[in-house]
Amino acid sequence: MTYETKEATLPASLVTAPALKQLGAQLDSEHVGDIRGGFGTIFMHETGPRTGWSRLRTLLAVLGPGVIDLFLLNGLTIVTEFIGLTLAFDYLGVSKIWGIGISALVIMASVSTGDLRRFERFALVLVFGSLLLVPVLLMSHPPVRQVAHDFFVPRFPAKAPVADVMLLIIAIVGTTVAPWQLFFQQSYVVDKRITPRFIPYERIDLWIGIGLIIVGAVRMMAFTAVAFNGTPEFGHFKDAGAVAAGIEQHIGRTAGVFFAVALIDACIIGAAAVSLSTAYAIGDVLSMRHSLHRKMSDAKGFYAVYFGLIVLSAAVVLTPGAPLGLLTNAVQTLAGILLPSATVFLLLLCNDKAVLGPWANKRKTTIFTGIVIAILVMLSVVLTASVLFPAISGIHILAILVGGCVLALMLSLGARIIDTRRGHQDPAQIRFTEADLLTWRMPPLDQLPPARLTVLDRTWLIVLRGYLVIAAGFVLVRIILMVIPGH
Repeated sequence: MTYETKEATLPASLVTAPALKQLGAQLDSEHVGDIRGGFGTIFMHETGPRTGWSRLRTLLAVLGPGVIDLFLLNGLTIVTEFIGLTLAFDYLGVSKIWGIGISALVIMASVSTGDLRRFERFALVLVFGSLLLVPVLLMSHPPVRQVAHDFFVPRFPAKAPVADVMLLIIAIVGTTVAPWQLFFQQSYVVDKRITPRFIPYERIDLWIGIGLIIVGAVRMMAFTAVAFNGTPEFGHFKDAGAVAAGIEQHIGRTAGVFFAVALIDACIIGAAAVSLSTAYAIGDVLSMRHSLHRKMSDAKGFYAVYFGLIVLSAAVVLTPGAPLGLLTNAVQTLAGILLPSATVFLLLLCNDKAVLGPWANKRKTTIFTGIVIAILVMLSVVLTASVLFPAISGIHILAILVGGCVLALMLSLGARIIDTRRGHQDPAQIRFTEADLLTWRMPPLDQLPPARLTVLDRTWLIVLRGYLVIAAGFVLVRIILMVIPGH
């Protein structure tokens, strides 16, 4: 550990309280000393290189709640992918141990070649495998007109408890735009060596993916609605295995098999992507080598994180008596709850012109993103209210949404007025040219100016903290109530 002054680099052991005055940063005297993390300590006299066991000890001391939350949530998400594999193999009559074991080996082998192109080609084969759901849709003969109408005019299920509906909506949001996707998207673009020159093409790729996801979701909702409409199972979702069995019963065996194979295909893609997202993020935080262009011997930490997540998730799923169905819904709902926090920090980063230069968000993009985040928070507030008051009506939900929007608007206007009176100005009033769009590179971290948060930024960060504590707590309560008989 060292501290840099204008004249020299000082070892941490030589930095005392009086010496702080010579440092470039404004530090409190308590900012110097042993690093005492939640899981370990790094002593000031340890100035040697970090190798072997000392690297693990350093990691345990440095790890904070943010990294742990990401690692834990992503790990649980990978577990849900293996849950899907288990349900598909059970339906097809394949041994759970053999099926999960072979799938884990395939997922690990797909990234271990040291060639990103090979992994991408493997992933594209799996993507085309999802087309197996097209024949299932055709076999079900869905009412196209009603599907189109309900796509543009959605409705709540009749007589369904509001709390369960809100739980489902947030789970859908959490699994469609999950926090891990934010980390994966930026890391994979970097690993693919895409420069600013090709960002417009990457945006086209993103929009194509969004379109395919929407079409796929509508397709699955359509044929499952046809399969279960008018049956005792309608409105009583259990898990994907029960969906496959119901499709076989009401549409045909071939349709059920196609659905199960497509489920296996999707789960393998999901487990690989989420594991990569986590390994990329940990590599960023710990400054490890983290690229699919590197072989395992050249990026041991990166591949250790990836393989460890896969092995651990497979072991959890094979544990007898694990509540797989409940765990699936719980993880996706928590992902929906945590999504606003990830998007808020992403928004702050994307608005920082010192970081992104000419690629920083414009005002319209910032406003649109803020509205999306507000909607996600309002959905979570409705879920919280439905836990406290199970008999809540549509009028009450509307009142919560309108009241929340009015409160958000008042807070925003108040904070903006304070910023204006204080004379806050954008610290990066730099004019960029078209040429800058093609040549911009983020400066090294040690050259970036410190972030300057406005009163509006700080206000919403405080609100966000309170929201996370309350919403996550009540989601946990709701999940517990769903487990208890009679609730």
